[in-house]
Amino acid sequence: MNIQQLARAGVSVALLAVSAWVTLPIGPVPFTLQTLALAILPAALDRKTACAAVAAYLLLGAIGLPVFSGFGGGVGQIAGPTGGFLWGFILGMLAGTTLESFLPERLPLFARSLAASIVLLLISYACGTVQLMIIGSMDAVAALLIAVIPFIIPDAVKLVVGTSIGCSVARAMGHIAQRV
Repeated sequence: MNIQQLARAGVSVALLAVSAWVTLPIGPVPFTLQTLALAILPAALDRKTACAAVAAYLLLGAIGLPVFSGFGGGVGQIAGPTGGFLWGFILGMLAGTTLESFLPERLPLFARSLAASIVLLLISYACGTVQLMIIGSMDAVAALLIAVIPFIIPDAVKLVVGTSIGCSVARAMGHIAQRV
């Protein structure tokens, strides 16, 4: 990674942390702005930088820095009932940005990046639901009713808004043509 990519990844880690701190506890899975921040990354960053930023964010949280929702941190957060959503971020970012790289360049950046963000969110939902089922000793329906269904509409709005912001950032940085 070059200096610009490192700087962009660092800013992205900070954005992810701040977005996690904006929390509304509405049950075992809090409402945060992380989905919005994550949706910015596929449009604003290249695949390698976006994945590195999410990995660095998770690593910082895993070693105990208070970067997760409710100023949480530590391995217990990732291994806990809602931790699957967190580690689902990196799997989702990897899958989403990989998909984006295969989409035709003639598609607008917004469409490609929104597709990447949707894949990211679906994978995060799947990972989070499975971990909640295992740790919370609940069936799929109960886990979905608690951890996914209430978030679908707000998360869809956050994906559209975040992707739009990411496209604006990409235009402002003038690096759309340099994307890998």
